[in-house]
Amino acid sequence: MQTIGRECVIEFEEKKSKFMGYIKPVSSKEEAERFIQMVKEKHYDATHNCSAYKLTENGQEYFKVDDDGEPKGTAGKPMGDIITYMEVENLVVVATRYFGGIKLGAGGLVRAYAKTAKLAIQEAGIIEYIPKKIYLLEFSYDKVSEVEQIIYKNGDEIQEKGYNDRVMYKVVLSENSYNELNEKKDIIIIDI
Repeated sequence: MQTIGRECVIEFEEKKSKFMGYIKPVSSKEEAERFIQMVKEKHYDATHNCSAYKLTENGQEYFKVDDDGEPKGTAGKPMGDIITYMEVENLVVVATRYFGGIKLGAGGLVRAYAKTAKLAIQEAGIIEYIPKKIYLLEFSYDKVSEVEQIIYKNGDEIQEKGYNDRVMYKVVLSENSYNELNEKKDIIIIDI
């Protein structure tokens, strides 16, 4: 299975309409929906914020497209078709459009939204998918740099940090990071 390598944004103009493509690798439906909401809040004044995502979470496949007010089937579906055609999963794409005064017609909309998804996927780069899970890590302060080094070298992510008597991180880990951290003493790993 393939996914995208990184989160990024692309931009182009089509008959004076401005299109922006936001793309992010995701591992849960909740993460995809949060990303769509974040883009909609950022571009609340946009004419449309259309979206598509495809992912597998706990063995369940999720595939959702949204035209966000564009004529039915002219925005979300072409973006979803590009995701399928390019054989990538575990990603979300949001196409933000600012209307420029010239109507594109149904065919023009389909081409523009498909182009947005394709350019965003190409810019993000296609990579082999590595399954990841969310964990809580609890450890002593003297382990901070060691823990972060393992997480970052494997391309994993720290979502939240908490500092009390001990350090608590909410992390998204690949199997490699999990195994390395599990071998260390004084690091408690909680599967959530």
